[in-house]
Amino acid sequence: MTLPIVKRYLIAFEKYKWAGFATFMVALGASGAVAMLMEAPVTPPYKATGLMTSQNSPVIFSKTGEVIQQQGQQLSLEMLVPASVLEPIVKQFNIVPTDLKKKLSIKLEPAVSASKDGPGTPMKITVSFQDPNRERAVMVVNTVMQKMQEQSRVINTQQLNSIITLIQERLKPVEGELRQVEKELENYDKREGATILSLENGSLPAAILGNEQQQKDLKLQLEALNAQLASLESQLGLNADQAFVSQALAADPIIAQLRVQLYEIESQLAVLRKDYRDQHPFVAELVKRQQAAEQQLQERASEVLGGDGIAAPLRQVDQIRVDSSLDPTRQQLAQNLITLKSQKESLEQQLEGSKKTGEDLKQNYATIPNKQMEKQRLEQQVAYKKALYDQMQAKLVDAQAAEAETTSSLAIAKEAEAPDVETPKAMSMALILAMGGLGGILGGAVIIFVLGMLSGKFYTWEEIEGAFKEREVPLLGVVPTVFLYSDDYEFPLLLKPHSAYLEFYEKVRTNLQRVGNKSPKVILITSVGNSEGKTLSAYNLAIAAARSGKRTLLIEADLRSPSQVESLGLTLDPQSLIEPLQYYGDLYGCIRLVPDVSNLYVIPSPGPMRQPATILESSELRRLLEEVRYRFDFVVVDSPALNGNNDVLTLEPYTDGMVMVARPIYTASGLLGEVTDKLMDTEDEDPKKYRPRLLGAIINGADILVDDFEEDTLEHQETIRSQARIRPALKPKTPPQQKRLPAKVRK
Repeated sequence: MTLPIVKRYLIAFEKYKWAGFATFMVALGASGAVAMLMEAPVTPPYKATGLMTSQNSPVIFSKTGEVIQQQGQQLSLEMLVPASVLEPIVKQFNIVPTDLKKKLSIKLEPAVSASKDGPGTPMKITVSFQDPNRERAVMVVNTVMQKMQEQSRVINTQQLNSIITLIQERLKPVEGELRQVEKELENYDKREGATILSLENGSLPAAILGNEQQQKDLKLQLEALNAQLASLESQLGLNADQAFVSQALAADPIIAQLRVQLYEIESQLAVLRKDYRDQHPFVAELVKRQQAAEQQLQERASEVLGGDGIAAPLRQVDQIRVDSSLDPTRQQLAQNLITLKSQKESLEQQLEGSKKTGEDLKQNYATIPNKQMEKQRLEQQVAYKKALYDQMQAKLVDAQAAEAETTSSLAIAKEAEAPDVETPKAMSMALILAMGGLGGILGGAVIIFVLGMLSGKFYTWEEIEGAFKEREVPLLGVVPTVFLYSDDYEFPLLLKPHSAYLEFYEKVRTNLQRVGNKSPKVILITSVGNSEGKTLSAYNLAIAAARSGKRTLLIEADLRSPSQVESLGLTLDPQSLIEPLQYYGDLYGCIRLVPDVSNLYVIPSPGPMRQPATILESSELRRLLEEVRYRFDFVVVDSPALNGNNDVLTLEPYTDGMVMVARPIYTASGLLGEVTDKLMDTEDEDPKKYRPRLLGAIINGADILVDDFEEDTLEHQETIRSQARIRPALKPKTPPQQKRLPAKVRK
């Protein structure tokens, strides 16, 4: 039995053989062109190879020299072989720069550090160059290695010089910073050194304690003075300011004379007013003299109290006379009170000064820790700057010492050598053509296989069977390709009663009886695309059912295609195309008996209709499908394909389910998978929603060998044709005479 993949490839080969042949011819022609254009092999060039390894200087005393030597062993090829190294070689040996890049090969193997597993290995650089001239190749490699060795030394020297220059550039600002912080520390020590020293030797705390004792003594003296002041004020009945005014006014002789004059004038007025009124000339004269004396008294009092008579305010005459009436004893008490007040004010000023001095001392004492910390910070900065400066000085001396130790980090471990080369043999043209032909055959086979895979079709019935099994679609049967040789028609109907193909359709019919809980009675035959044999399967399935003794009805429901009933020896009713609804409404007039197959009846299609949905959704067709369910044992409905319209989904609710027909080479794999997935999807959330029923599938056109032997004789066929036609007993009146076509039989 041929494998499915082999079948698929043979079918794809038959379909795309010219593409494979074209690929073969192109590969063969290309190999021939290559063979013709291929030149005889030339002698390969000599390859000179040299080896360089990393090296350490024999004598190294400085750390900088050791670091530079180690860094020189980690240089990249871009640094060791710059353009400045290759340009002299190009000029010296007269080599094209592009050829030098192609022929010169430099391979660097980094150093491996020593470990427990084994000793380390130094860095290795392999330099090779290809050239037809052996001596030239060797000289180029040796020159390149010498240039790389010199370049390594130059790089190490440049690194050392850059280190020395960088240290010298940084040393000057570091030295300036060191001198600046040293000067800041010196100035701060001059400014705050005495204060810090006073704390350290204990003089500042002693001064603070002495100041506090002085403040206590001054407060005691003030308390004693306040007690004396209070005693004198109680004796005089005056405070210090009032005592000062009274003592000053009482001690002035002018004020004393004015007081005497006022006493005399007042005495005279008191005598005269007993006998005279104020308008009397003597009385008026005395009043004027009294007012003048009082004014002089006020002015003199202002002069005494205010110094020059401007700053002091004017006082009442009565108050001036009272204030200036101190006797000598009270004047002495007032003088003592004034003296005590002056002493009190002096002590208060001394106390304020002592407090201020104490606050200054305490403030200095409180800020001494900060000053000490500031001094420590400055000392630390000086120490840091000094350490950095010393370190840079030491680094500079070390780098200057490394100048005498700087050498190349690479050494030539092996001079260049160029071994002998062998001259290759030319490849024969026959071998090239054979290889091209073999490649063309393989390429053509691959092209045919790829084109077959990209076509999107099933090429074998086993592939279709696998697709149905994957989607759990029941397979009702596999029907082979029907080969019937007829002169007049190409529609292979199984009209012979003993045809070997009937067994396959009988198997489909019996498998349908076992689908579901109840055997389907009205089935719908459809396919996902065109030319898949759905109409042929519907006809032959109906013929097989009729041959088994079932009263069978075939309904042509594909209103988008012409009717095929002429293959059964029937003619179309011309009125059906004019009035299709009336045609389907007349149940007895639309059903026709097939003359050559007993028990088989047909409802022919009116032919291609412009709007088939109008008929398919009509009540006439629905009543027709309901009526035939009870009048026939088995009903086969031939419907359009599923792609492009919904006629099948419109008819399916009036049947018991649909049967899908697939055919190799014609059925599209993607379309079949999409349709079956939708029909077999049972995960809908709404259980009340109606879903189309897919009863199973038929694989049509399978490559199955059938031995189609004939048991009927020609006389037997003639006897069948000569018999009277059996008309359906569904209508009282006799239908009109029909023209019958000859049955399709094999010659």
